[in-house]
Amino acid sequence: MSPPVSWDDQRIFLAVLETGSLSAAARKLGVTHPTVRARIEALERALGAVLFTRSVHGLAPTETAQALRETARTMAMASDMFVRVASGGMHEISGTVRLSVPEIMGVEVVPPILAALHGKHPALSVELSLSNAQADILAHEVDLAVRTVTPRQEALVARKVASIPLGFFASADYVARRGSPQTLADLDAHALIGPDRSRSDLAAMETLGLSLAASRFALRTDSHVAQLAAARAGLGIAVCQVPLGERDPRLVRQIPELTPFAVETWIVTHENLARVPRVRAVFDALVEGFAGLC
Repeated sequence: MSPPVSWDDQRIFLAVLETGSLSAAARKLGVTHPTVRARIEALERALGAVLFTRSVHGLAPTETAQALRETARTMAMASDMFVRVASGGMHEISGTVRLSVPEIMGVEVVPPILAALHGKHPALSVELSLSNAQADILAHEVDLAVRTVTPRQEALVARKVASIPLGFFASADYVARRGSPQTLADLDAHALIGPDRSRSDLAAMETLGLSLAASRFALRTDSHVAQLAAARAGLGIAVCQVPLGERDPRLVRQIPELTPFAVETWIVTHENLARVPRVRAVFDALVEGFAGLC
């Protein structure tokens, strides 16, 4: 019979796999370098397989280690979920809720919603994951998510809360220096702030008939937060969610009759969590907050 493999060893394996070195994994987990080394060696003996080889760039995972990556990651998410479930009573609005939100919304929209929620339920704690990539709710990577694509997976509870229009915005200083475009074609004479490698954002620009030539852009970045910050600083004209741009006194909407796209926004959770009080409290707060955005 194979010797048992502890979760601690698997957790350390995953940390080494994700950080690329024993020392970085030790710092991440708050343990010593010798402890990490010893646990990896013990895991290799238990599995009868080599997991890492040394290279000039640190530790290189073997094919066996790569094959174990997703399994270890799934166990890590399940462990995190276990802790979150245990953190609050099943009939109390307390404990921890993990929430995934697109970057721009997590910075510009969600904080006031969470501040109001915390005022009502001070025993509630939210872990906020900012990413434009979809977190896996079915695998319990997060408890809830704000999504900008229609959820299609079964076992999800979803509520559409907004269709947020997008528009062009620039700072008042930029407009004073360069003037305002009157038509989409006029953007050819202006400094643009736009996407770098995001396929969906680049496709949207092409749909509008805008050239993607590098010379057109004063700044290219896939971070919508950075795009908005650059527009506020007067670097050029950026696409922004209309409610965000119009509430900012530093920004002026350009070609206001043009609304090129709208961001369909959903609040999503797992059906098994929808009635857990702490999860439901965050879900309802997000529904109310986003409904009042437009």
